[in-house]
Amino acid sequence: MQLHNLTKTTKSPKPRIGRSGKRGSYSGRGIKGQKSRAGHKIRPALRDLIIRLPKKRGFRNKPTTEKSFVINLSNLASLKSKVGDKSVLLDLATLRALKVVPMRFNGPIKILGDGNIDFPITLKGLKVSASAKLKIEKAGGKVVN
Repeated sequence: MQLHNLTKTTKSPKPRIGRSGKRGSYSGRGIKGQKSRAGHKIRPALRDLIIRLPKKRGFRNKPTTEKSFVINLSNLASLKSKVGDKSVLLDLATLRALKVVPMRFNGPIKILGDGNIDFPITLKGLKVSASAKLKIEKAGGKVVN
């Protein structure tokens, strides 16, 4: 005989609860509630989470276009010290070289009219708001698409 051959033996069978006798009526389950019912199964928390989520929302509301990287005119005005007073052509490559736009950003870029500019610049291949275009042209620059 070896240890793995040993089995546990019981002299009396396990008592069947809830069939009259010493443990009648509630049979040690207590009164009312989910745990006192026959065949109770506790729902997993994930199920409750799924039920709380709204149906049919989310996928059709996601934006279809990529978010633009916003540059204000006040940011371009601060480039005067790097560029000088002469008219300069600004495109995506130039803005990356001047470290206005991060190197990793590949999406669209938009120039907004917040701030003022007092030297001429030429913007090429960038989206420009109407107010920014007006201020750039007033300073002697131009916007080329």
